[in-house]
Amino acid sequence: MRTIVIGGGFGGMAAALRARRRGHEVTLIERCDQLGGRAQVFEDRGFRFDAGPTVITAPFLFEELFELFGCRLSDYVSLVALDTWYQFYFQDGRRFSYGADMAATLDNIRAFNPRDVEGYQRLLDTSREIFEIGFEQLADRPFHRFSTMAAQIPALLRLKSYRSVWGMVSAHIEDPALRQAFSIPPLLVGGNPFRTTSIYALIPWLERRWGVHFPMGGTGALVAALEKLMREQGITIATGTTVERVLSQGRRATGVSLTTGERLPADLVISNADAAHLYANMVDTVPASLRFKLGRARYSMGLFVLYLGTDRQFPDAEHHTIWMGPRFQELLEDIFERHHLAADFSLYVHRPTATDPSFAPPGGDSFYILAPVPNLQGRIDWQEEGDQLADSIIDALDRTTLPGLRESLVTRFHMTPEDFSHRYLSRFGAGFSIAPIFQQSAWFRFHNRSEALDNLLLVGAGTHPGAGVPGVLSSARVLEHLLPSV
Repeated sequence: MRTIVIGGGFGGMAAALRARRRGHEVTLIERCDQLGGRAQVFEDRGFRFDAGPTVITAPFLFEELFELFGCRLSDYVSLVALDTWYQFYFQDGRRFSYGADMAATLDNIRAFNPRDVEGYQRLLDTSREIFEIGFEQLADRPFHRFSTMAAQIPALLRLKSYRSVWGMVSAHIEDPALRQAFSIPPLLVGGNPFRTTSIYALIPWLERRWGVHFPMGGTGALVAALEKLMREQGITIATGTTVERVLSQGRRATGVSLTTGERLPADLVISNADAAHLYANMVDTVPASLRFKLGRARYSMGLFVLYLGTDRQFPDAEHHTIWMGPRFQELLEDIFERHHLAADFSLYVHRPTATDPSFAPPGGDSFYILAPVPNLQGRIDWQEEGDQLADSIIDALDRTTLPGLRESLVTRFHMTPEDFSHRYLSRFGAGFSIAPIFQQSAWFRFHNRSEALDNLLLVGAGTHPGAGVPGVLSSARVLEHLLPSV
């Protein structure tokens, strides 16, 4: 069986491997010059930068891809478990360290509000209950039939999945700063904590269950490991090649056409392209139900990512820092509802050199700094605003957590939602495809089995179960129920 996989992100690579294990003759086509999708690697002046995802949880999802072929992930790449998962910085100067040591975490919570120690433990219990249903039972189950969704309604109601993550956290945590800290997970998958379904509150337990990891060499090293495995298993890989359309006859996909005009036949097509872009631009016949879904879809926020290399080190900065701005809910409303680029911001600061010094020349540091911003549904001139926002971020960090940052800069560059649109063909430049709200989850999300073509399967952030590295790897797991064996 000839299978073509469109897109070489983590979802596409995982799907290619699973199809190959079933005996398919697999060709993976990636439009960028490197595999990885958003997990590209940039290099400049001796500095290395992971372009996309930097937080690795649930490493077993990678391990099982290697185990499919009798291999071990550890023979390809080394994963390091981090002690401190995130350090939060608040505008009043307080810091909250959150990590693997449960006793230390509880002590740090106690310093903010003693009553929230018990509250956090209740929050973890609730997170575990959601995890046991939302992740262990539903994350790798196909939801292309409404009957599957209907069967889960009692469990979803019992778990109060109609409630927002913020609402769930606030039911257990009193301190305003800690409420913000424990409501951050939806932003890691593109959602507004005030609107994201509390199903995504499973993340705290997922982190507690498996920890937070960093691959030595960065996320790019995981991409390289998967590429090596694919080549060893005989998967054909074409990079720098863009699929323009999915060819079809009736309700069957017959192959793909490239921007060069070449046509490649296939018995099965698996798309790791942005699902909204796929149906808006790459499939000829889209049923009314999909057109309706596209027309009503709400999209995740955009991302502004600033990459910095310095000629000095900042040893007080942890591997992952969440730098909280002066506003929280109001800023999120600016980003998600008004599509307005505000003067203030909150930041995720990744310092990989805290764990792997090879990311910078000796004595230097490498930084990846992410600011949630409006997607391209907002009218923002990123040609002008990009440099101004970068300067504002550098100044803010220089004043607070990274004194001396500006004077130590060796290199700087950034990506905006426009880059996500042009480079990754992400609709509206959204960082995580459609938003993770209840009305766009499970059956309501883009199905892993296409509604348009019978032999077109979908993986990736816009499909069930959702965005984030565990989500897209789980979307490929869903294919175990849908892939024909040879």
